[in-house]
Amino acid sequence: MKRTIFLAINAVLMLTSCSQDLDLTPTNDITADVAYSTPEGYKSALAKVYGSFALTSGTGPGDSDLGGIDAGTSDFLRLYWNAQQLTTDEGICAWLGDPGVADLNYQTWNSSNVMLRGLYTRSIYHITVINEFLRESTEEKLAARGISGNDATIIGQYRAEARFLRAYQYWVLMDLYGNPPFITEENEIGVTPPSQITRPELFDYVESELLAVQDLLVAARQNEYARVDQGAAWALLARLYLNAEVYLGQGNGKYTEAITYASKVIDAGYSLMDQYEHLFMADNDQNNPEVIFPIAYDGIQTQNNGGTTFIINSSVHGTMTPANFGIPAGGWGGNRSRSTLPAAFDDASGDTDKRAMFFGSNPNIEDPAVFTEGLAVTKFSNKTSSNENGKSINGTFVSTDFPLFRLAEQYLIYAEAVLRGGSGGSNALALAYLNRLRERAYGDASGNLSSISLDILLEERSRELYWEAFRRTDLIRYGRYTGGSYLWPFKGGQADGASTESYRTLFPIPAADLIANPNLEQNTGY
Repeated sequence: MKRTIFLAINAVLMLTSCSQDLDLTPTNDITADVAYSTPEGYKSALAKVYGSFALTSGTGPGDSDLGGIDAGTSDFLRLYWNAQQLTTDEGICAWLGDPGVADLNYQTWNSSNVMLRGLYTRSIYHITVINEFLRESTEEKLAARGISGNDATIIGQYRAEARFLRAYQYWVLMDLYGNPPFITEENEIGVTPPSQITRPELFDYVESELLAVQDLLVAARQNEYARVDQGAAWALLARLYLNAEVYLGQGNGKYTEAITYASKVIDAGYSLMDQYEHLFMADNDQNNPEVIFPIAYDGIQTQNNGGTTFIINSSVHGTMTPANFGIPAGGWGGNRSRSTLPAAFDDASGDTDKRAMFFGSNPNIEDPAVFTEGLAVTKFSNKTSSNENGKSINGTFVSTDFPLFRLAEQYLIYAEAVLRGGSGGSNALALAYLNRLRERAYGDASGNLSSISLDILLEERSRELYWEAFRRTDLIRYGRYTGGSYLWPFKGGQADGASTESYRTLFPIPAADLIANPNLEQNTGY
């Protein structure tokens, strides 16, 4: 099914004009009435909706649909990963000459940072693609095109999937930027600039959309691979509720709801992958009972320098023998850990915790521009679980899927929500879920804990979820992202770490969008 999705994506992309201006009329003669004239046409259009995650929407690795940013950098996951990892105690990038990188490393960005602008624009672009799909799949449109009965019902499920993906992208914008522009399929393109929505209002919208679509989606674990089902909706609701006090303000916690929806996922039949490292290999789309919803990649069908191609190549240096990671022609030597990440495994008896996947001997960094200082992270690989190379057209592009949601996170959400005072759960079960993760990590019960605390859970989230684009959101929820109470190497641009401004828990609205849209106001501090 993964290959089928990619073939459909490429077919749609071949019919799409490649323009920097999202408001232009397509220059080809494939009109909406033609593209959406059959159920098969709707599925191809849905493939493009999904494909906006994995591609830069051109027909080759150098093509991009976003202006002002290099094509390889404009991939959603690459931009999102950088924002969530490089601005924290887990990762640092050696490419200090690349636009925007140093400011992410040091928490010194401003409203002109090209990478933060790129992520903002990429999420809005994805929403724009989804809105167009939703405009063309209403009951009225289907009836006008003679589509009814079971075909109309299936397209209704496609709509629910698209609404989930839009809710996800609005969650990303809410989490990172707080108060973005807001537009749905009800708005006319290009008539008036989008209005701005506040963070609490956007929380209500994302919550309402997820609650509305949960019963319209295919049952958990019953959809085609790499497509949304009820489990994904419940998983995002659990994540949303865990962070509600960040989005709505202190005293507005929704920990009971987080327990409820994490439990729905846990009880839906997912199970942990037997071996942790197999979650992040090139055949992780096969027999994987843990991943709820991934971004799917294929080293032949989806070629760009973002996604897991970026994560793997940027984490490997030529001195590490790239062929050992399934990228014989790759290894870019960019991202590695700050000393605080491997240190998180110290109280877990070092390398007996199989999740600790690093390369090198000295975790300390003196010069951020030198990749070989610090420990490389080898968690993601283009090798398969049988030690074969994943599909790749040139020895660089990879076929490793990226898990946006997996069961382990839901165990950790449940445990944290219980400790933060949510009702409907138990401390005993929270501890049991945590120890399931540790038993997999150790191979036995030797690493099990007898009690847990919020600090232990934050450490466990780092050990379990590092390099998966969680850390910024986690540190903000714990009050440790900005300020001076928790420092890490090169925070604030100083080797030993320095305090940073509290307003940096939100990224700025890009200056270019403020100029273009008079309805927008900048976030505090920028």
